Amino acid sequence: MFLFNTTLQSPTNVSHAVLGNFSGTKAQEVAVARNSSLELLRVDAATGKAHVLLAHDVFGIIRSLAAFRLTGASKDYIIVGSDSGRIVILEYNPAKNVFDKVHQETYGKSGYRRVVPGQYLATDPKGRAVCIGAIEKQKLVYILNRNATTQLTISSPLEAHKANTICYHLVGVDVGYENPVFAAIEVDFTESDQDPSDAAFEAVEKVVTYYELDLGLNHVVRKWSDTIDRSSNMLVAIPGGADGPSGVLVCSENYITWKHPDYPECRMMIPARLDPLQSVAAAGEETSRTGVIVVSSVVHKLKKGFFVLLQTEDGDIFKVTLDFDVGADKSIGGVTNIRLKYFDTIPVSSGMVLFKNGLLFVASEFGNHYLYRVDSLGDDDEDQPEYESSLIPPDADLVVFRPRGLRNLTVVDEMDSMMPLIDAKVMNLRDEDTPQIYTLCGRGARSSFRMLRHGLEATEIAVSELPGNPNAVWTVKLSSKDEFDSYIVVSFVNATLVLSIGETVEERTDTGFLDSTPTLAVGQLGNDALVQVYPLGIRHIRADRRVSEWKAPSNKSIIRAACNQKQVVVALSSNELVYFELDGSGQLNEYQDRKETSASVLSLSIGPIPEGRVRSKYLAVGCADNTVRIISLDPDNCLGSLAVQALSASAESLCIIEMADTGTNVGTTYLNIGMANGVLLRATLDTVTGTLSDTRMRFLGPRAPKLFKIKIQGQPALLALSSRPWLSYTLQSRTKLIPLCYETLEYGTSFCSDQCPEGIVSIAGNTLRILLVEKLGNVFNQSIVPLKYTPRRFAHHPPTNTFVVIESDHHTLCPSEKQKLMEQKMSEMEESGEGEFQELPPEQFGLPRADAGKWGSCVRLINPLSLDSTSVIDLDDNEAAFSIAMCTFPNNLPGETIAVVGGGQNTKLIPRSCKKGFLRAYRIAEGGSTLEFMHMTPLEDIPNALCAFQGRMLVGMGKVLRIYDIGKKKFLRKCEAKIFPNVITSIHTQGNRIIVSDVQEAVHYAMFLPLENRIIVFADEVTNRWNTCSVMLDYDTVASGDKFGNISIGRLAAEVSEEVDDDPSGNKLAYEKGFLQGAPHKLQRLAEFHVGETVTSIHKTSLVAGGREVILYTTLLGRIGILIPFVSKEDVDFFQSLEMHMRQTAPPLCGRDHIAFRGSYFPVKNVVDGDLCEYFNLIPIEKRRGIAEDLDRSVGELSKKMEDLKNRVAF
Repeated sequence: MFLFNTTLQSPTNVSHAVLGNFSGTKAQEVAVARNSSLELLRVDAATGKAHVLLAHDVFGIIRSLAAFRLTGASKDYIIVGSDSGRIVILEYNPAKNVFDKVHQETYGKSGYRRVVPGQYLATDPKGRAVCIGAIEKQKLVYILNRNATTQLTISSPLEAHKANTICYHLVGVDVGYENPVFAAIEVDFTESDQDPSDAAFEAVEKVVTYYELDLGLNHVVRKWSDTIDRSSNMLVAIPGGADGPSGVLVCSENYITWKHPDYPECRMMIPARLDPLQSVAAAGEETSRTGVIVVSSVVHKLKKGFFVLLQTEDGDIFKVTLDFDVGADKSIGGVTNIRLKYFDTIPVSSGMVLFKNGLLFVASEFGNHYLYRVDSLGDDDEDQPEYESSLIPPDADLVVFRPRGLRNLTVVDEMDSMMPLIDAKVMNLRDEDTPQIYTLCGRGARSSFRMLRHGLEATEIAVSELPGNPNAVWTVKLSSKDEFDSYIVVSFVNATLVLSIGETVEERTDTGFLDSTPTLAVGQLGNDALVQVYPLGIRHIRADRRVSEWKAPSNKSIIRAACNQKQVVVALSSNELVYFELDGSGQLNEYQDRKETSASVLSLSIGPIPEGRVRSKYLAVGCADNTVRIISLDPDNCLGSLAVQALSASAESLCIIEMADTGTNVGTTYLNIGMANGVLLRATLDTVTGTLSDTRMRFLGPRAPKLFKIKIQGQPALLALSSRPWLSYTLQSRTKLIPLCYETLEYGTSFCSDQCPEGIVSIAGNTLRILLVEKLGNVFNQSIVPLKYTPRRFAHHPPTNTFVVIESDHHTLCPSEKQKLMEQKMSEMEESGEGEFQELPPEQFGLPRADAGKWGSCVRLINPLSLDSTSVIDLDDNEAAFSIAMCTFPNNLPGETIAVVGGGQNTKLIPRSCKKGFLRAYRIAEGGSTLEFMHMTPLEDIPNALCAFQGRMLVGMGKVLRIYDIGKKKFLRKCEAKIFPNVITSIHTQGNRIIVSDVQEAVHYAMFLPLENRIIVFADEVTNRWNTCSVMLDYDTVASGDKFGNISIGRLAAEVSEEVDDDPSGNKLAYEKGFLQGAPHKLQRLAEFHVGETVTSIHKTSLVAGGREVILYTTLLGRIGILIPFVSKEDVDFFQSLEMHMRQTAPPLCGRDHIAFRGSYFPVKNVVDGDLCEYFNLIPIEKRRGIAEDLDRSVGELSKKMEDLKNRVAF
């Protein structure tokens, strides 16, 4: 078995975010790390929307990210710390839209190692040095400078190591232009390592240490060290030099402390959130309230002064300002007072960046990322007090504040993120062209059930009813210099309607257009003229409303037309082509000869006029004889035939378009052909000779595609309207063809106005619709159902086409305890006269925190068609659900499918224990709208895996595998096997064969012997794997994913499988001798591949109608990928050769060895990395030609082969 791995959706989490002027302009961009992908985001100043400029897979794990700027430079560089053992400096090249590798320095081994630097990155604020640190011992400092040619140079590494020291955080201290200083939080564990008792460990101290780089001596020294709180976790560098007092803010539990070597420290307590359901503990009293810990920060300089935003692990943001002494000579002294004020509450972030224009980008730790506009700095918020360190004594009791809704921040944009993606299923419940992917995402009260449909999201801006059913629509500008469209022209069967575009859309009758006839084409001619083509002639409308008309010959009519700014071509009913061209005086002149065609003309298209030229050289003509001809419009060979393309069906629509897919200023001209059989054919049109080459086909739907040229992000794009709308556009120099998630449209064109710069105006029935397509980088359109708790698993109920979702959260109050606390709090408030009780909205503030062992859980019924929660049953008494399965019991409940939920009561995670486990049975009643509880069965442990099995149910409960049947009052145990090593996580069955995944020891093949009512394990794996998911590919083969990011496929040998099936008594299996301290037989490894992220679900499915089955997997960070099986040895050899060439020609951006990354835990086997192969289209053309020559193919053939492989089985 050989497989081709390709990613459908890249990871959606953001682990690091840094701000900078990476393109060298005044516009600021954000560089974000998404595990193994590096992206550059830019915010559109006009719309406030963020879009991706560039995304690049580094084929490694990005551990840290930083930006710096050399003194006097105008642009920022990106420094990346990864698992490659190399420090890499990148520069963004806006002309080519690529990351250029400026420097790459090797300093250690590859992989995640605690003694190899890369975990921490800190840069000097003046851009003179960078420090890269490891978790333990090692720190390296590099001096950054420029040479005589102003190129960036990097020195040899200077060591700042300290043995037996653990580093918790590292920042660059702002000291102006003095020697660069780096601050670190460290712990020396020398004594605690040698002391067998816990005394030394309890006495260990955490310190903040300054490392100074002496630029004169090229040496790093430990300048200063001071003891800090043991709970300290984070440092924030304070502006220095002329901007501030320098030093660092040390963030610890409940406190922030300003530290500086030359001045006394200043300490401030962080206020705790006043949760109505939590009471502040008295002295010595235990409570579920934890200390306040800062997890994210951002420092922003103003023209006068600066401020710091600190975010706690509850999501609360505090604005921090410092009061400090300023001498008469403007010398800045130490901090005398810390002012702290509640700012707002937003989702907990892994990073925040604040733009100069007042936008705040928040990279959420879980769930969607947000872009906020800062409306106010909170100084005028009189409802919230400002806390000062000078007024709060160091030994004061806990200071509290009362949170509120957003006041200083307003959401401007939201970027989809499915991190964490917990479970997924692939099903076509809506009978669409492609199946939907149903997922469980998120954490806590911001969790969601999401339906992913392949396609771009189309936002409906306006819908207007028309007096009849139109057949065409165009938009037109009055002048070539106009920025926005002026008219919308709508053609009916016997009339034409002209609408003016302004603040409102109104009908116009004084435009010069003939409104008593249908229209075939409308365009803007020359500088300020318009043209209307109708069945009986052509109207040339000048700016002063003078009209020139060309009448069609008698007994003939115009059936097709095409035009651009200077040329018009019409096809007559007599199979003749008539060509017109605009001369220098603005007159539309007919060419003296006419071109006769061999068959009736079905479609026409003229190419765009190249820059600096006076005309387009080529005309494409589609005829009823299933051909497309390229006709020359060059004066030397006007209307002469240049090329013919034979088709399998008639060409119903044509469009010549230039796509910017080369990464240069010169694009590629394509002829797009929409055929009657629903196929879109694209051929490359040679702009010199007019020949066609490199034809590619894609089936769009049963209807013949109608093709229209539009603009997306300022670039030409193609709108293809078949049974569903499709959009072909270029994104980061790649051509994409993706459907729109919208209903069937009949005609469309581009729309540009002040309110909607890049829209689409279209026709559907008797309505005119204006659409907007924004999120071009998203392959899937998401529909969301909000959930109450963190989702764990879900199951599909086939009879009613519904999903049952189980949710549970630790440290959360169950409904009865919550109600009890609410009643108690309400009575207390009534007695004290404090006012009404108001619970904090959990969507913004999260669920109230409770003690360990407290659980909130529920079972939810969701209708995937209407995307509604139709029924919710809360679990009480600290019960939590962890597993679910749909089971049939034909002996006791014929014709019914029962939802069985497994869970535990008073569950503790460490050590793993519970008061009792349980199985709950639910019936889906009232046509799929209600959940009905049937009965509950107590168990000794938590059932983590359930599976239907031969009219009964398999239950994996810890190490035990049991078979249950349903009874009237509870489930009845029928069989038990205590033969598994640790904890059963998933079960699959086929016939009497049972495949069990263990949490630590991979997959076990077992056999149920019905005569003896016994389960026997007969095969397992040689290596231990921490499996998180698995799926049976066939009777002998299983694919599994583990928590370290590996996907493996194992198969039982055919002779062993036959031997097991031929022994119905199982006597031979029972007494067969084990091998390698396990089962007697071992699985053969067919494929191994490292994804780099925890795999949460894996499926065998078909993604396109009539396509082959593929293996689809999802990961915790939101990645969706597929493994495509090869069908021929020729394809395997070809793609393995291409992958080998790509490893040598385009090595990973961050210096990671590609084959080592894909084989991080197990050597990669029988899997070709399609993500690497797809970068073939992005490397320079010279390198592409070199690879193509080595493979004895053309560049086009290589690209086509990759595209065909993916399109045959996936999107």
